[in-house]
Amino acid sequence: MAVIAIDAMGGDHGVRSTIPGALDALKKHPDLKLILVGNETLIRKRLKQLKAAAHPRLEIQHASEVVEMDEAPAQALRNKKDSSMRVAINLVKEGRAGACVSSGNTGALMATSRFVLKTLPGIDRPAIIYGMPGINPKTGERVITHMLDLGANVDCTSDHLFQFALMGSIRTAFVDHVKKPRVALLNIGEEEMKGLEVIKETARRLADCAEINYIGFVEGNDIFWNKADVIVCDGFIGNISLKTMEGVAKMISFVVKEAFSCSLLSKFLAVLSYPVLRKIKNKMDPRYYNGASFLGLKGIVIKSHGGADELAFSMAISVAVEEVAENIPGRIHDQIAAVLGPTDER
Repeated sequence: MAVIAIDAMGGDHGVRSTIPGALDALKKHPDLKLILVGNETLIRKRLKQLKAAAHPRLEIQHASEVVEMDEAPAQALRNKKDSSMRVAINLVKEGRAGACVSSGNTGALMATSRFVLKTLPGIDRPAIIYGMPGINPKTGERVITHMLDLGANVDCTSDHLFQFALMGSIRTAFVDHVKKPRVALLNIGEEEMKGLEVIKETARRLADCAEINYIGFVEGNDIFWNKADVIVCDGFIGNISLKTMEGVAKMISFVVKEAFSCSLLSKFLAVLSYPVLRKIKNKMDPRYYNGASFLGLKGIVIKSHGGADELAFSMAISVAVEEVAENIPGRIHDQIAAVLGPTDER
């Protein structure tokens, strides 16, 4: 049975979304046990409201503090040693939980995870990987393209980008069951002479690595069109790309709603178009893709979106379940050793 620690107090909504999401995840995964970490009084109150106070696969671990969404990571790490976030990560370190899931402050979660769990030997920096929804233009089927890093590392060397590519390839192969994932570097063009020197150097190294199915450069407009299974970039570019995508999605949603509500005729057309619009929404709904993984740690930590609702948080827990089942840190450790040779434990 997989055991996962839940930061019940994290995110914009705290127990209002984390606990319903946890209960939904328990329905999806019969072999899952959850440890809810946070203010025990608030957790029990919410469980009672949801008629789940005596759920057999739920455990409560009290934590007296909460890391605020706008709190500085260094302050949280130094002063909030009994926060729900820190205690949940400690449970992974102690072996009581196989993974931690949190909607809390991203910077604090990364800093605390790295301090408590440490990085795997051979990995200099953890990276944030996230599955982007896309379409296979040949079949029309929905696909997922994983991007990393999405904000943990702003200034990267070719060593870092090479490690990101290796970790992303391993995770995609085992969690998404993609044989020989196609790995690409995000660049300003597909031609070999384009881009920064660090990207060109990384490309040369990836091309020489037999363990990685490197396919070359892709541009930003290729992300959603099944050009690659894993796209590698530094955290500065990755985070800007992610936020731009989120902004465009919100703008499109706003424009569509406005267009269908400007007159009686448009409202009537909206009713007729509802089945099509619903199908489009279900394909692109970001809640179904929630759950970013911190790769490169000696433990599994999944970051849920801060504003995640019940469905989105449940999906983040499902990501943790998959990574626990495949022992992703162990697989990365073994592959790093195979590619880079023996490395010192940290």
